Amino acid sequence: MAQETKEVAAEPPAASPPETEAAKADSEKTTVAPPPAKEKHEESKALAVVEKAQEPEQKKTSSGSHDRDVALAEVEKEKRAQKKLSAIVAWENSKKAALEAKLRKIELQFTRKAEEKRAMVEAKRGEELLKAEEMAAKYRATGQTPKKALGCF
Repeated sequence: MAQETKEVAAEPPAASPPETEAAKADSEKTTVAPPPAKEKHEESKALAVVEKAQEPEQKKTSSGSHDRDVALAEVEKEKRAQKKLSAIVAWENSKKAALEAKLRKIELQFTRKAEEKRAMVEAKRGEELLKAEEMAAKYRATGQTPKKALGCF
């Protein structure tokens, strides 16, 4: 392994400045050797045993306060969610009320216009009836017949 590190130190001064990154990566890959597999396997076993021993201790020492903190955090989240929902419901209700008021106003306007048109039609019809009665009285008084023939005869 000592020889390999010497090779890494010796290569950079010998390399030319326009050397590409790919060439540098290849040279570094070839000079560095992985550690022996036995040592790596033994170290990982030791770490795994240590980690397993530490985790239960942490949970046992603070499980009561941690559980309480988690429960309080959940309650706080629920409260925030309820506040948001109630705010949304209030907003919806205010929008609905505003739209209903607007619809009532529009409906009232249409109703007024319809009543005005109905009144105008009735007035016009009344005028036509009066005109027809006046003409009928005139023809009766003079004894003449109307020059226009009735459309149905």
